[in-house]
Parts: sequence; structure tokens; C-alpha cells
Amino acid sequence: MTDEIRYYKGKHKARVLSRSLGNWTIEALEPFQDTVQGQNVTVRQGERRIVRPNLLFRRKALSPPIKEHTYELKMEKKLKHLIEREEKQ
Repeated sequence: MTDEIRYYKGKHKARVLSRSLGNWTIEALEPFQDTVQGQNVTVRQGERRIVRPNLLFRRKALSPPIKEHTYELKMEKKLKHLIEREEKQ
């Protein structure tokens, strides 16, 4: 057993209890909401879960910001350009 601290999905603090090739066993160090097979589940502090290792991170990290659709960005630039052209005239 290890006492390594990782962050489940980059947000929730968890302790790694055991490792295997496919899955790791973790213990939640704080309560949080999780989604399992499309259903929301409340994970309590101290509850143990079996998770994939690629969901565990060494540091707390925020998810990257959602990028705007490129079409919307192009249309916004065109609109600004048209407004500037109208103001000049």
C-alpha cells in the first residue's frame, strides 16, 4: 500500500491505496460529485473507488477553458470590421 496523494480528475484530493496494471484503488480525502455510467453519484470522504490511472494527476489542475467556435470568431471579426467601416463613412 502507498500513501501517495493524487488529484482525481485534477480537482478532488485522493490517496492511492494500491496499484495494478489496469486500475488503481483510491480513497477520497474530500467529498465530491462524480458521474458513473451516466448517473451522478456523491462520493463521501473515506470512500474507496477503483479508477483508471489516467484520471489521477500529481497536482491540482483546472480544466482548460472552452474555446469558441472558429466560425463565431470569424463572424465577430467581420462584424467589427463592418462597424469600423460604417463609422469612417
